[in-house]
Amino acid sequence: MATRVKRKSGTGGTGQSEGADNASRDNHRSKRTVGTTRPEVGCGGDTDSSFVEGSIVRIAMENFLTYDNCEVFPGPHLNMIVGANGTGKSSIVCAICLGLAGKPSFIGRADKVGLYVKRGCNKGKVEIELFKIPANLIITREISVSNNQSTWYINKKLSTLKTVEDQVAALNIQVGNLCQFLPQDKVGEFAKLSKTELLEATEKSVGPPEMYKFHCDLKNFRQRERELENSCKERNINLEKMKQKNERYKQDVERYHEHKRHLDLIAMLEKKRPWMVYENVRQQYEEVKRSRDRQKEELRALKEAQSPAVRQIQEAEERCASLDAIIREKIAAIEEISQKCKQQQNVLEKKDKQIGEIEQALRLKREEKMDWQKRIDNTRKMIEDLNNELRNTDNSDNIQPQVDSVNAELERLAEEMANIDDERRGARNEMDNARREQKGIKDRIVQFDNMMNVKEEKLRGRHKDTYNALLWLRKNKDRFKRRICDPMMLSINMKDQKHAKYVENHISSNDMRAFVFESKEDMDIFLREVRDNLRLKVNAVIAPSESCAENRPSKPIEELKRYGFFSYLRELFDAPQPVMSYLCHQYNVHEVPVGTEKTRNMIERVINETKLRQIYTAEERYAVKVSSYTNQTVSSNTSLRAAQFLNVTVDTAKKRQLESQLQQINRNLELLNSQMTTLSEKLKSLECRENELKQQKKELLQQKNKRKQLESKISMKRESLRQMEQDAINLEEESEQANVKIKRINTQKVKLVTEFVQLIKNCMTLNRHRTDLVLQSTTAAFHRNRLEAEHRAATAQLQAAEQQFKELEERKRSLLENCKSLMRRAKHVCNLGPDQYLPEDFQTAFRALPNTVDEIDALLNEEKSKASCFTGLSASVVDDCNKRAEEIQQMTLELQEKQKELDDFRQNISQVKERWLNPLKQLVDRINEKFSSFFSSMQCAGEVDLHTENEEEYDKYGIRIRVKFRSSTQLHELTPHHQSGGERSVSTMLYLMALQELNRCPFRVVDEINQGMDPVNERRVFDVVVKTACKESTSQYFFITPKLLQDLTYTEKMTVLLVYNGSSMLESSSWNLKAFYRRRRRFQS
Repeated sequence: MATRVKRKSGTGGTGQSEGADNASRDNHRSKRTVGTTRPEVGCGGDTDSSFVEGSIVRIAMENFLTYDNCEVFPGPHLNMIVGANGTGKSSIVCAICLGLAGKPSFIGRADKVGLYVKRGCNKGKVEIELFKIPANLIITREISVSNNQSTWYINKKLSTLKTVEDQVAALNIQVGNLCQFLPQDKVGEFAKLSKTELLEATEKSVGPPEMYKFHCDLKNFRQRERELENSCKERNINLEKMKQKNERYKQDVERYHEHKRHLDLIAMLEKKRPWMVYENVRQQYEEVKRSRDRQKEELRALKEAQSPAVRQIQEAEERCASLDAIIREKIAAIEEISQKCKQQQNVLEKKDKQIGEIEQALRLKREEKMDWQKRIDNTRKMIEDLNNELRNTDNSDNIQPQVDSVNAELERLAEEMANIDDERRGARNEMDNARREQKGIKDRIVQFDNMMNVKEEKLRGRHKDTYNALLWLRKNKDRFKRRICDPMMLSINMKDQKHAKYVENHISSNDMRAFVFESKEDMDIFLREVRDNLRLKVNAVIAPSESCAENRPSKPIEELKRYGFFSYLRELFDAPQPVMSYLCHQYNVHEVPVGTEKTRNMIERVINETKLRQIYTAEERYAVKVSSYTNQTVSSNTSLRAAQFLNVTVDTAKKRQLESQLQQINRNLELLNSQMTTLSEKLKSLECRENELKQQKKELLQQKNKRKQLESKISMKRESLRQMEQDAINLEEESEQANVKIKRINTQKVKLVTEFVQLIKNCMTLNRHRTDLVLQSTTAAFHRNRLEAEHRAATAQLQAAEQQFKELEERKRSLLENCKSLMRRAKHVCNLGPDQYLPEDFQTAFRALPNTVDEIDALLNEEKSKASCFTGLSASVVDDCNKRAEEIQQMTLELQEKQKELDDFRQNISQVKERWLNPLKQLVDRINEKFSSFFSSMQCAGEVDLHTENEEEYDKYGIRIRVKFRSSTQLHELTPHHQSGGERSVSTMLYLMALQELNRCPFRVVDEINQGMDPVNERRVFDVVVKTACKESTSQYFFITPKLLQDLTYTEKMTVLLVYNGSSMLESSSWNLKAFYRRRRRFQS
């Protein structure tokens, strides 16, 4: 909303800013110019009294951010800077901050000042004119891009940054204080200020000049007070320690002599101890020497006792070897006889087997005789039966006509069956061809389904919740009344995948994964199940009730082909009717043409002549808008993203054609199967009839040939009977021959048994002899083993004795060396030479001391323990004690001086605290009064108080803001987390307005703080801002916003600065406000 506000004539004309943006698609940089009508503000002595000292009179920008050349003249009270996003409102805020020596990092846009120069320019300039008595202060900052440096001027004269900062500080301008200067990117940080930071910012902004200084002094004084307290405490502790230590050292002189006596005794004990150690080792040496001599005699006796035992072992081994040889001879003889017995036994078994074979042959002859008699009887009976049958058999002359008739019927059936086989073979070939064609079509359909699976896998990888919802939908389709389409990225099928990028860039990603419904009731059921119950994040849309899928474009594509367009977006893809209807209704895909590089090359002509709103070229998308103010056409272009989902295409028309062909083939196969079934049944019926005729023919032929067969059989049976009678068996002769053979074999068996019995007796005799020899050998081996065990035990004893002797010898040698070493050490301790003996005075002193090492060690440890109790004593202990007494006296004097200094410092702190804390409490009470009043006017509650946990900790003091926006809640401290963004914005704005009336800073800047507010709070806050900032006593106020609510309250003291952009803006020198008013009045009339 653009609002013109008249100010009173005494304050000058209205200040307005206008921006110009050349949005050329030839990538020219944007150009902004602002024309203004300057207020009548001259030198400070003759100026409008509404401006307070330090207020901004003029802002000039050259090659700064989006501006080529701009000059802004704000009013003395509330300045509303209004304009759409991107027009350059915040650029004015940046100019104020940087022009008044502010740091780029505080703005939050860029950390280098060179980045604020307009792109393509080497230098930029910001000039701020501040109201000051007697003459206005003009600060100019020239910014160089090449070295990222700034050149400063004051009143057109070269200056330095330090001088500028001093001038700005003298006017109480603090662009780094959020309570005075709140840029757009810092709005959220105000609520993040700690209570201490907020207190310091408030003191700087609205407190008396000395308040913040007193606060800083108190924090420094408190630090110094802590240091003095710690110093006094430390000195007092050290003094007490020194006094206690000196008391202890008075006894050290007496203890020193006692300590000396203990040390002398320790020295004498340490000299005697090596002699006692030597004597102990010498006694051990004598004892080991005697043991070694005894062991040597025992070793000699053991060696003499070993010789007889060795001879006995050799004799026992010779006896065992002789017996083993005889036993081996006996075993060989036994094995030889056993082998002969086995051979005799085998011969006897063969004789028994021969007798069994003879008896078996005789039994077979008897059985053969019985069988022969049966066959004779059976043959005779069969001949008699065949003769009877022959007499009853008819003549064959009457059967032949019947056989001929059956043969003719069989020939006719065979011809009919051959015809049916031909028909079946043809039908089977057709079925085989149809099945091959069916398999090929199914394979091609599977290929199409695999492409769909690829698209579904992409969906699962990118949007798993949507994929899970799709699976649920496929299982529960019966719960819905109308058709539901899969997500658009699955439903849309590109006719050519190279065009997929146009569709994906045109349709939002949320709609690409949205399900399309025809019924709102179905959509509600679906969303309730998948969102509420399954907790899935899915999107859903509903197709228009009246289908838009067949909507025609406003211009035929043939009219657009001369611009390089080849198709509308709708014609590039296929989709189900609800999806296509939704896309036509929501995205106008039937009205969006797609062009080529030719279209890109003539894009300005295309935009001007076709009046199209959206255009696609080979690699870009153009959006065309018409300004509602100037009726000018503005276009923007973006590069196309590569396709991600729709580049997998499925030819749905081809798939439907294949499915239709598959259905036709299935119907043909069903007909062929039915035909095959009919032919098979008919063939089966003919085969049954053929079998019946063949059986009838067989029976007739059997009747015809039966008489001849009977005669032939009778003849064959008679011949067989004659042959069997000739082959009769004589059983008596066979039995007599068998008895003769058995008798001869039994005679041979008797001889063999006699020889076998003799071999058994010889073997038993040899076994008895071998047993006796084994017993003798066992006895001899036992005797030998006993001798060997005794010999091993004696040998082990001898080896143990030898080892013990060696150990004693080594022990003797080691003790001898140790004795010599201990003797040398004992003489060394007593300062004696190798050939000297222990003096008489040492012997006399040693006799008064203990005579064992343990007693000496015990007494030595006791004396050392007593001596250790006298640590730190020396001959100078008396001198040290006197020196410490002098130090105690000096430390007492120093402590008294420090305590006096601490008392004086505390008195000073008390005075400064009173001068700081009382005004501060009054200031906070005034802020709280205004703040609470503002909140009450909005039917909310808020309060501001001075908060501290310890009154002496001045660095912990802070301002606490507590608010509540609902009657059902309690007051809560303003934090970045507890309140919503809009509530924080309201609280911040009202706190700043509470500071506004206290008015120590010359101006305040707030950039887009109303963006997070709801309309009700925004209107209330705006009313507070207007009422407060337009009072006579308040300082200048800048309020920046991209939009305003309708029907707001305005006052005459407001200045509205409107920032416009467009393709045809006037130069600043050509702007005439009065001419604009005249044209406006003519337009309204």
